[in-house]
Amino acid sequence: MSSHLIEGYRNVPGEHCGSTAMRNLLQHYCGLELTEEEVFGLGSGLDFLVMETELFSPGILMFGRGPTMEVDATDALAVNYQEQIELDDERAWKVVKEEVLAGHPTMLSGDIFYLDYRKSNVHFPAHRYVLVGFEDDTETAWIADRRDPGPQACSYEGLRKSRNPPDFMSTFNTWGKFYGTEVGRSIPEAFEHAIGKTVSRMRGESTEHTQIFELVARGKPFELATGLAGLERLRDMIADWAVSEHAPQSAGYAAKCIEAFGTGGGNFRNLYAGFLRSAHQQVPHLVGASTHQIATNAAERWTDLSKALGELAKSPESFDVAATQALVDGIIQSESELIDTLAAAA
Repeated sequence: MSSHLIEGYRNVPGEHCGSTAMRNLLQHYCGLELTEEEVFGLGSGLDFLVMETELFSPGILMFGRGPTMEVDATDALAVNYQEQIELDDERAWKVVKEEVLAGHPTMLSGDIFYLDYRKSNVHFPAHRYVLVGFEDDTETAWIADRRDPGPQACSYEGLRKSRNPPDFMSTFNTWGKFYGTEVGRSIPEAFEHAIGKTVSRMRGESTEHTQIFELVARGKPFELATGLAGLERLRDMIADWAVSEHAPQSAGYAAKCIEAFGTGGGNFRNLYAGFLRSAHQQVPHLVGASTHQIATNAAERWTDLSKALGELAKSPESFDVAATQALVDGIIQSESELIDTLAAAA
């Protein structure tokens, strides 16, 4: 039996799991002192994806950020970081234990529902956290997560179920490895690279980051809308919810996706506004002094939408479809303005 705990790993808490984990890993491996907002923006985190499927109930999955944000952040910086899927649970645990034994904090992905220390009563399948230790005698894994600076204890069984859930959507034991620590792009170059990718994705010109959903669907049919098109689909879905018996469940879930599930508020738009403030300092020819305010306006409208959907969940009979769709129209207007502004300066 063996055990190991990586000493000296600095785990600064944050608003969102993925940007917090990658910020701390970039500091550990590359010595980069970036804010969480900067990491989120470098990962082209601004996005909107809505997946409709019969795989689970309610039959929707919403993401206000890009599904490959962590990899995209390292890509923008030209850091050699790669993520792998491992379908065999036993091998998946073996390889990440070996990383920890080698002194390498290791990015993991999984469903927050099964992590003992989080005590969550809802499924969220794309949570990010860092493995920093393990103890075979007690079958305890030590996890660096976004809420606490110290490592959290999780049972081996809970971790296994989180990484590849038996009864819900899975990210199939995804784990990440730094194959190098060299930063190949300057910070301004990385900002420019990331902004260009964000514009392309929000306009639907690039969809390579959505390939994971083919695997996630487990062979079941699904529909996926992304970027500005995803926002248009959300507008239409709201009218469907108003006459659906599943309206309280669907609307309540969507409301939490926007505001409650570690988004930093406003469906991640507050994080992106922080990135844009930094971007004005790094690439003022691309990002004006007031550009961040457009993202802040969008964040406020997302918060208003979350409240409206929360009311639908409580009182479907009094739901105002037109007023709620008008909130989505305002979001579309703000985010179209933001993307057009960033594109015009490129």
